[in-house]
Amino acid sequence: MIHPVRRALAVAASRAPRQFLLAASRTTSVPSVRAAAAGSYYSTTSRRLQDAFPSQLENLASSTLPKVVPSVPQTLTEKIVQRYSVGLAPGKKVKAGDYVTLQPHHCMTHDNSWPVAMKFMSIGASKIHDNRQVVMTLDHDVQNKSEANLKKYRQIEEFAKTHGVDFYPAGRGIGHQIMVEEGYAWPGTVTVASDSHSNMYGGVGCLGTPMVRTDAASIWATGKTWWQIPPIAKVTFTGLLPPGVTGKDVIVALCGLFNNDDVLNHAIEFTGAEETMRSIPVDDRLTIANMTTEWGALSGLFPIDNVLASWMRAKATVNAMEHPELADKAKFTHAKIDALLENPLVADPGATYAKQLYLNLSTLAPFVAGPNSVKIATPLKDLEAQNLKLDKAYLVSCTNSRASDIAAAARVFKDAAADNNGVIPKVAEGVKFYIAAASLLEQKQAEDSGDWQVLLDAGAEPLPSGCGPCIGLGTGLLEPGEIGISASNRNFKGRMGSTDAKAYLASPEVVAASALKGKIAGPGWYQKPEGVEKVIIGEGNGVVEQDKAMSIEDALDKIIAEAESLIAAAEIESSTESAEPAAASETEESLTEILPGFPEAISGEIIFCDADNINTDGIYPGKYTYQDNISREKMAEVCMENYDPSFGSIAKAGDILVTGFNFGCGSSREQAATAILAKQIPLVVSGSFGNIFSRNSINNALMGVEVPKLVQRLREEFGEKTLTRRTGWKLTWDVRRSKVVVEEANGKKWEQKVGELPPNVQEIIARGGLEKWVKSQIEA
Repeated sequence: MIHPVRRALAVAASRAPRQFLLAASRTTSVPSVRAAAAGSYYSTTSRRLQDAFPSQLENLASSTLPKVVPSVPQTLTEKIVQRYSVGLAPGKKVKAGDYVTLQPHHCMTHDNSWPVAMKFMSIGASKIHDNRQVVMTLDHDVQNKSEANLKKYRQIEEFAKTHGVDFYPAGRGIGHQIMVEEGYAWPGTVTVASDSHSNMYGGVGCLGTPMVRTDAASIWATGKTWWQIPPIAKVTFTGLLPPGVTGKDVIVALCGLFNNDDVLNHAIEFTGAEETMRSIPVDDRLTIANMTTEWGALSGLFPIDNVLASWMRAKATVNAMEHPELADKAKFTHAKIDALLENPLVADPGATYAKQLYLNLSTLAPFVAGPNSVKIATPLKDLEAQNLKLDKAYLVSCTNSRASDIAAAARVFKDAAADNNGVIPKVAEGVKFYIAAASLLEQKQAEDSGDWQVLLDAGAEPLPSGCGPCIGLGTGLLEPGEIGISASNRNFKGRMGSTDAKAYLASPEVVAASALKGKIAGPGWYQKPEGVEKVIIGEGNGVVEQDKAMSIEDALDKIIAEAESLIAAAEIESSTESAEPAAASETEESLTEILPGFPEAISGEIIFCDADNINTDGIYPGKYTYQDNISREKMAEVCMENYDPSFGSIAKAGDILVTGFNFGCGSSREQAATAILAKQIPLVVSGSFGNIFSRNSINNALMGVEVPKLVQRLREEFGEKTLTRRTGWKLTWDVRRSKVVVEEANGKKWEQKVGELPPNVQEIIARGGLEKWVKSQIEA
């Protein structure tokens, strides 16, 4: 056995060459950079050992590190989570990967408030733990005037009134916008919502992340829920946002250029030099943070900086002028802002990030996402050249329908009026242009400025403030064969109407210009800076010297890790040699404890859906999401129909569903998991899962396991893609031994180790889901 002292000496020895390496590392590779233009993306080889700063070479002691380094440096995300975690051990500093009991500052539910209330009551709860923590808004299906929907809305309002919960009725605005403008999403706090676009709160320095209905019921009952801190990615902006380029272009470019699941299931922190961040107003930050959901992230956090402070000061001043009677009870007051800015949270120097990316804003031009995917980002000028005839245009959603967005759209028509004898021109013949403000407050601002009327004069059709077409509900949905362009956040196939339509996403001004011209087009505001030919993106901070220094640190850390790994391996080998043979054989395969009521193994024939990024709209269509009386049989019937209408006739009870990577991305709807269960499919296997789908699966007792090798092997064997196929292969998940065994059609067998299923997750699934587990805890 290797003694601990020997380990320490070996590690110290591995670190000894640090000064030598800093002086000697003279490789010529540069930080990884990707340049994108006209749909072409280029990347260098991966980053290797780099030069250090000259000061480091001259004197190792005078490093770029601060003189006082926190004992456990934390990211901004970790610092905020630290504040809202309960039950931590004394002195415990949370970090990425930790499971925490989270007590969020606020929890918002929307049209799903009544299903949440039903779960809340079914677990035996009768009183909301903290009614100041809960906010209810009605925003999704506000155009639906059926008695069933109106009854549900009355039930939600009555429930909120009974429990003293803040409630915002249908037509008041989209929940996420209300959370921001009413100050619930406060900088430096954790605020969650039962909706996937809770990420939007990060635009005001609030850690917003989605929860699902069952989590919301748990928060109502106990004030708390569970959360695992994701790996954290830092995205650095450099340069300045050019005129004619918006926050929408930023996030569309990020989604389309970093489109290999670069930030999948990560928490993102956006940063940059003060001058750079000044070029990104809060409204643009909200847009960017909102669509980090589509990028695959679980949060998108901007810093608490001067730009945010100015935005908050303006709101406080307006509040004081319009509602002096509220005094210090107003949501925004200068005193509250003073307290916030007295000691604002910032990431510590030396904080650990799982990934670092950058985007040079100065090289960015207007971009459009689509068709039918946010992973396809095309420069606007390329689409303009294609003369894509337009049928519908939408200025709607929490992403881009604030007063500033409406003003940008109105400016397009005002500019065109200059060439039309001062008369506001109409939208192009054959095009329908729908507008809906993010909230009544935003609409009032647009009305007061005259911008709302400009769009009405142009022929735009107003809709109630709410989600509407963005989620495929109400007036103006895309028909088969139509092309639509929207300022919203999600253009999944079939989400905004027919699966045979094509949907694009763009900034408000591009949407307005497209409606005016009858084809996808821009207003002509962007002028390409001299010398800019490609969008510059890459790994690191975008500052060459810093990226070089980081490369050295990465390399040294790798050397240390390898040394420690060798030592650990030697210890294992030494202990194995001295152990009894019987004991050695026992340790070859560790066994997972199986709780009563949980199966030791699950087996079935593999049915393969060969696609990556199958989203929740593909699994369970949005048009059914807010119909609370859908039967289990109907759920089984429509399961996967937006992905493949023939799935229902191919899949059988007891099958094992295998899919590609990032399965279940998209919205927070629980029916994506419960529809698969209704189809009597007990297990889903994928290359990787969207985090929110994983959470829904556990909460609803659907089992899932990631086996990338199986996806690769199926694709090798079957070649040409088929949406859904029966394979004749059999899969067994041996839960006790943490492995899957695959028997191919020719009888060949192979196995793959997988992650251990911990007892707490087993218990939730064995109980039939989190709802029943919470009920058992209340009754105990």
